[in-house]
Amino acid sequence: MDNATIKLTGYTKGGGCGCKIPPAQLTELLTGITKESSGKLLVGNSSADDAAVYDLDNDLCLISTTDFFTPIVDNPYDFGRIAAANAISDVYAMGGKPLLALSIVAWPTQIPISIASQVISGANEICTQAGISIVGGHSIENPEPIFGLSVNGTVSKSQIKKNNTAHENDLIFMTKAIGTGILSSALKRNLLAASDEKSMIDSMCQLNKIGQELGKINEVTAMTDITGFGLLGHLTEMTDKKRLSAKIYASKIPLLSGVKELAEQWIYPDNTMRNWKMYGDEVEGIEGISLLTLCDPQTNGGLLFSVHPSYRDSLLKFFEVQQLSLYEIGFFQTPQEFTIMIQ
Repeated sequence: MDNATIKLTGYTKGGGCGCKIPPAQLTELLTGITKESSGKLLVGNSSADDAAVYDLDNDLCLISTTDFFTPIVDNPYDFGRIAAANAISDVYAMGGKPLLALSIVAWPTQIPISIASQVISGANEICTQAGISIVGGHSIENPEPIFGLSVNGTVSKSQIKKNNTAHENDLIFMTKAIGTGILSSALKRNLLAASDEKSMIDSMCQLNKIGQELGKINEVTAMTDITGFGLLGHLTEMTDKKRLSAKIYASKIPLLSGVKELAEQWIYPDNTMRNWKMYGDEVEGIEGISLLTLCDPQTNGGLLFSVHPSYRDSLLKFFEVQQLSLYEIGFFQTPQEFTIMIQ
């Protein structure tokens, strides 16, 4: 088999975070886990957060997370880069610093092992950018190719950022444009322009490293990253079981190049509708293609976080100095009839 002719996305039904178990089934899956009892476990399953956090004493905490998925692109090196950036993102989303990673590899016998080696090489590049190493891992044979990382990191106890601690009147920001699920679906159908494929890959390979710095800012009140449940799904988690409602402005939500045009052709991954089925009843104001874009499962999407209004100008200046994109999309308020209102 000629390595150049292998299309990794052809070996799997889903791809990236779009192959996650749907939210409703995930909730059922987790019912078998024993209730957390350790007083040192500061973040666990109960809040559906991005990673577990364990108190190591003396203000130092351990962050532990894992993430893996089937190919979202055909190039093995890019697949490795994307999977690594996505896994490390959960540490950044908690406000932490990554320390080390273990690789998770499942590989079909019909695909040359040299292709898997390229996947790991791509992951190694991203880990190097994050200042960590892949120090081991585990591999098995499997009908579909799968790759990801288990990542450990650290964070000061006072700087942990959870996904459910926003306050009324806090402003809502995000750091990346969305649409990777729609773009990757177009890629599998050979409908994606080369320039749009490049912008998609560049976005998915971009580390959410700024989360480590946001963890140090007290006025940043809650944080998560946008992945398989889409913007609306992760924003719903931030409302903390209807303790708050969120108002967002559709015109301010950034889309990656090509997403609008593809959505207008009703090109989208299956998990888009699964996401909508889970939380659609809590959303008001969906119009036109916004159902497809706002529910679109992201792979290594940007950070989604809340900020006290008094810090808005300072935050904008901070991101300008860092030369990073930042989008203000709405605010939190007292509970309303709908959890999320789109204007």
